[in-house]
Amino acid sequence: MGLMDSEPSSVLNAVSTAFNDTVEFYRWTWSIADKRVENWPLMQSPWPTLSISTLYLLFVWLGPKWMKDREPFQMRLVLIVYNFGMVLLNLFIFRELFMGSYNAGYSYICQTVDYSNNVNEVRIAAALWWYFVSKGVEYLDTVFFILRKKNNQVSFLHVYHHCTMFTLWWIGIKWVAGGQAFFGAQMNSFIHVIMYSYYGLTAFGPWIQKYLWWKRYLTMLQLVQFHVTIGHTALSLYTDCPFPKWMHWALIAYAISFIFLFLNFYTRTYNEPKQSKAGKTAANGISANGVNKSEKQLVLENGKPQKNGKPKGE
Repeated sequence: MGLMDSEPSSVLNAVSTAFNDTVEFYRWTWSIADKRVENWPLMQSPWPTLSISTLYLLFVWLGPKWMKDREPFQMRLVLIVYNFGMVLLNLFIFRELFMGSYNAGYSYICQTVDYSNNVNEVRIAAALWWYFVSKGVEYLDTVFFILRKKNNQVSFLHVYHHCTMFTLWWIGIKWVAGGQAFFGAQMNSFIHVIMYSYYGLTAFGPWIQKYLWWKRYLTMLQLVQFHVTIGHTALSLYTDCPFPKWMHWALIAYAISFIFLFLNFYTRTYNEPKQSKAGKTAANGISANGVNKSEKQLVLENGKPQKNGKPKGE
């Protein structure tokens, strides 16, 4: 009888210990969070970011169902404004990270996080916060695809890339808004300046397509980015850079997943016979969030059908 009583007791003790350890670990992680960003928008708690990402995934699931019996929206002006707006936002982020890191004397080999209120360090932290926010804004890429019934563009790669970048960068801003984190964001924002410039140009219509022959090189640039990220992170590990090791290893695994997915995309898009791709356009990356030749059909502008597939004012 005593043995039977001791077994439930030991289980309860183990559960209680595990729970207490988890609570202590949670409190410890919050105690080492970056105090500079704790009152910035979205940074007090992970729940707003997780809620936005959950709503995004719900729209990915329900959006095509809602659009099933509706005509696609034509959003040429919206896409032009949105894409070139993203060019300006990423250019701003790149400039702030470059100038802030230059003035702070950052090293591209190993740079620890300085949690002080030094003007350059706060400038870098703010730029990284804007970078995080830009990843949330990029959810509109998917929204526009679905509203235009370009569901083939909403691939696993597209959703995985968008959802994880916004969600995971909350962690980066909360704990390491500076140091080694600046390198990847600076490189990625520069590439996004080029990418959204391409998207914006495609939104002008079919007449400009002949000037956009360089699309495949954008995908190559993204692949180079992931390899550089792995190399830079591996060098940090090799030099024993005082930056969270688990973040280094997680970043390497994350970059490898993108390499496989982007290589698969590149092979299917550019290396397979062209006839198998008839009537299809590339999805992000590279996905031209613009207007192309395949849109010569009945479309909607502001929810109203237009004659001959051409909206008013075009």
